[in-house]
Amino acid sequence: GRVDYALRLSNMNKVFIEVKRIGEALEDHQEQLLNYSFQEGVKLAILTNGITWFFYLPLHEGSWEKRRFYTVDLLQQDTEDITARLVDFLSKENLVSGKAIDNAEKIYKSQQKENILKNTLPKAWNKIVSDPDELLIELIGETTEKLSGFRPEVDNVEHFLAKYTDRFLISEVAPTPRRHGGTPQPRLTTSPTVKGGYLGKSIVGFTFLGARHLVRTWKELLVTLSEILYRTHKADFQKILSMRGTKRVYFSRDPNIMKQPAQVNNSQFYVETHFSANFTVKICLDLLALFGYSKQDLSVEAQ
Repeated sequence: GRVDYALRLSNMNKVFIEVKRIGEALEDHQEQLLNYSFQEGVKLAILTNGITWFFYLPLHEGSWEKRRFYTVDLLQQDTEDITARLVDFLSKENLVSGKAIDNAEKIYKSQQKENILKNTLPKAWNKIVSDPDELLIELIGETTEKLSGFRPEVDNVEHFLAKYTDRFLISEVAPTPRRHGGTPQPRLTTSPTVKGGYLGKSIVGFTFLGARHLVRTWKELLVTLSEILYRTHKADFQKILSMRGTKRVYFSRDPNIMKQPAQVNNSQFYVETHFSANFTVKICLDLLALFGYSKQDLSVEAQ
């Protein structure tokens, strides 16, 4: 019956904000927040884990998902767009004048939503096939096993996607095709982000806070970075246990619930390593954010 934060004007609740840990699945908590918001007559509610922000109009009809009118992702969306939306919905000036709710209602009802979805769906598809997450890797692996009786390794699925990515992309938003002719040379990629990806590439090493580390596998990247953070943040390293995906945990004290666990510094903690290259880098970036580092603190070298 309590909410983490409330924005109030003249002793009246205007916005409820419920805050969860980084990496926590927000969908599991929306009913609690929205029931309370509905009971209190609060017109605007927010559920966030610090990275993802769900915006709701609790007094509307329909399921909780239908009452969610907008989502902000600090790691995926453009900074200017994020800033504009936070001002639209949360600035004191807009809350005092009532414009914040008007802005939310316009997003909820307007054709702008349909236009944005129409333009974004092809981009979302291209991102999924060129930068696959764990769910796509798992789905392809499970389906292959059902058809053939054999389950492919993550690397097998990743190389398959890398080989045929150009065929999967929707051309109207696809990147400019490479010119043919000549023998393509391996290209060294150094980047602090997952965008564009490491699909089908081999890792050479990584640099964290100016210190370079040579590694041979993507698994070794995740394990080595986890060990560095364990040594630096040993007292509060247990908060990594909050990091989990839709189907599995990323860190645990119990290796038996993992597919390919690796022990961190001979400690009580284990890290899951059964991930694609891109998803391994994503988890590394989420891990850095958990301890207050910037994604610019990590640079990955691959070819």
